[in-house]
Amino acid sequence: MKKRYYCLAILLFLTAIVDADEKILLKTNEDVQAPSVVAKGAEVKKLAGSFGFTEGPAADAQGNIFFSDIPNNRIHKWSLDGKLSTFRENSGGANGLFFKDGNLLACEGGGKRLVSIDPNGNVTVLADKYQEKPFNSLNDLWPDPKGGIYFTDPRYENRDGMQQGGEHVYYLAPDRKKVVRVIDDMVRPNGVIGTPDGKLLYVADHGGRKTFVYTINEDGTLSNKKLFAPKGSDGMTIDNEGNIYLTTSVVEVYNSNGRKIETIVVPEIPANVCFGGKDKKTLFITARTSLYSLQMRINGV
Repeated sequence: MKKRYYCLAILLFLTAIVDADEKILLKTNEDVQAPSVVAKGAEVKKLAGSFGFTEGPAADAQGNIFFSDIPNNRIHKWSLDGKLSTFRENSGGANGLFFKDGNLLACEGGGKRLVSIDPNGNVTVLADKYQEKPFNSLNDLWPDPKGGIYFTDPRYENRDGMQQGGEHVYYLAPDRKKVVRVIDDMVRPNGVIGTPDGKLLYVADHGGRKTFVYTINEDGTLSNKKLFAPKGSDGMTIDNEGNIYLTTSVVEVYNSNGRKIETIVVPEIPANVCFGGKDKKTLFITARTSLYSLQMRINGV
């Protein structure tokens, strides 16, 4: 009997050691810090200022950055050689921008439409209504690999004048003939970005102060809504490691599991972000009256 109790005690002792080792291993894995997404020694640099309110940075194929100045109704270009120019006057209150197949896609908040602008400045209207009613005030967009475009339609001013009866998210089909409302349960959607493979879509509910991730279905509709981050966001971007960049009072970086891994402080409150430059290793930040940049360890997609 004593021998049996002795063996049982040894077994319990060994089990406790294994459990303790597993806990230590788990804790060690959680505490391991991944390398910073920022290049070693890099600091936020102001490139240009004296704008009304900067938004919607987007990089063309060469890495030049285009961004909107909403109150002044312009779209500007910051070239690879560090020169500032005006790409478009009377931009329709353009906000979010994104390049696709050499054309600049723009959410015209004032014009209440989604447009495509070719390199010569010619404008093609892609969508300006849903169910025969005009949009509220288009904000941000992301074109998927199939040629479709997701865009958000909040209303930040004169909410009584909302044409759509709420603030929603839409999808313009690849044939550019059909617009589908894909999200209708947010307080105020804003930033949107998807994964390069077209499988996941991240959408920030700026009004609800949360960011969600969705599975993209074959027909462009969304399913499997999950909370991604307990923060809302203005504009968003993604890097080649799958990290998502949210703009709050700072730039917050979350890994693909929804864990915050870095905070980037900017002299002014950021509104949007994108990767650009020759190697796409520069993070460009539009923040109130200015355009900033930061050299990164990783690159955009």
